[in-house]
Amino acid sequence: MTDCTAALPDAPAAKPSRNFWIFRMPLRELSAARIFRGGRLNDAGRLPRYLFIFLLGAAVIWAPIVGYLSTAPLRFTSTMSLILPGSGASASVNLDRIGQASSFANSPFASSSVSPTETYKRLLAADRILEAAAGKVGMARQDFGMPRVNLVDQTSLIHVEVTGNSPEDSQARGDALLEAFFSEIDALRSDELTVREDGGRGALEEYRSSVSATREEISRLQRETGLINAGQYEEFVRETDALRARIAEVSSELSERTQATEALRATLGIDPRSAAATLKLHADSEFNTIIKEMSQHAATLAEAEGRYGRSHPALKAARDSHDATRMRALDKAVEITGMPVTEVARLDISPVGGRAELLARLVEYDSERSGQAAELAALQQQLVEADARVMDLIEPAARLEDLQRDFSVAEAVFASTAARSKTSKVDLFASYPLVQVLENPSLPTDPTSPKRMLAVAAGIAATMMLLFGLILGWVRARLISRLLADGKPTAPTSAQDLA
Repeated sequence: MTDCTAALPDAPAAKPSRNFWIFRMPLRELSAARIFRGGRLNDAGRLPRYLFIFLLGAAVIWAPIVGYLSTAPLRFTSTMSLILPGSGASASVNLDRIGQASSFANSPFASSSVSPTETYKRLLAADRILEAAAGKVGMARQDFGMPRVNLVDQTSLIHVEVTGNSPEDSQARGDALLEAFFSEIDALRSDELTVREDGGRGALEEYRSSVSATREEISRLQRETGLINAGQYEEFVRETDALRARIAEVSSELSERTQATEALRATLGIDPRSAAATLKLHADSEFNTIIKEMSQHAATLAEAEGRYGRSHPALKAARDSHDATRMRALDKAVEITGMPVTEVARLDISPVGGRAELLARLVEYDSERSGQAAELAALQQQLVEADARVMDLIEPAARLEDLQRDFSVAEAVFASTAARSKTSKVDLFASYPLVQVLENPSLPTDPTSPKRMLAVAAGIAATMMLLFGLILGWVRARLISRLLADGKPTAPTSAQDLA
């Protein structure tokens, strides 16, 4: 309310009954200057108006506060905390002679452009999560409320507050929110793995088809040529070279053995077959007995020839005995050797003496020469066949080597892709990092709303500010006068003395 004009000094004094009126002057007589400057400090007549304004302002301040505190329902807040571990994960798989696959997941805080805590903060307030959480506690989405999510600076902590109508209700809402949040995280991770697997399935099938086609081509070529791998062809070439070297070695040995045999044959004057028959004869004990007897008859014949004439009966008897023994020796030689009589007759059936070793060596050399000749012929035949096989396998071996190289590359790519696809499933936290519950939803003991102390403190503060404003309004005349007079005191005027 505005102050009314006080009586001038020479005017009659106002009636005491009007000193405490709220309106001491008609409103039409009030001016802007009068309202702005105010009245005297010691004018008690202004007190009813200021008291009325104070009571009215206090009522305006405290009425809604009291109404709010008396009618607002109690609300309880359950708190919980989540934490994101900051370490990454890596995995590496080495496949022997096939390839290598590795998987590495960076720490969720390695990138400065993406914050997993901000991602989870937005996810905790997502409509589908809140709707799922509300369904778990059997209420509508709009009745569930919006959780308050706060991030703790310089940490990986996420602090969540959920409000309910009772301590148990707020805790149940917190548990439902956590369950819906983790279910959604698992669904997102599964969807990510499915999308990645579907995206790589086409490439994996293409690699598998390439491996199968190359393997089938290798099998067909192996069936047609009998060549298992390119290394086998190289082994054929090495065997052919070794066979050629062996032929040269055997040919040299055969030439040397042939020369030795011919030298002994010329020295002994007997061929190897006859030398073998001679050694066989003299190895028979019965034949040796006959030869000894023939030698005795030969000595007797020689003695009779020196003593008697050609017609002497003793000489004839000695000659007949010697011939008979000789015939027995020939018959026995035919029986032992199986040779015709004509060939046996050319043998030296007399005791061989020191010639036996030479005869044996001749037979040995001839046998070795025959064996080496047969071996040389077999080796030469093998060389012809080996050369033909090597020439036939030149192109198939080159083709097989190319196919096996292509197969190794295709198999390595396929195995690496398949292994990478499998190892990527191990790292479930690549896009959505691991999050753990540090504090489970709490069971509050005191209501968080309405905040009685805060409301009372606000009412008291507002009341004090109203009171301070009225005090400033009471003394405004003195303050304004000092400001206008630039700090110099002025005599009271009728305008200043108005009450």
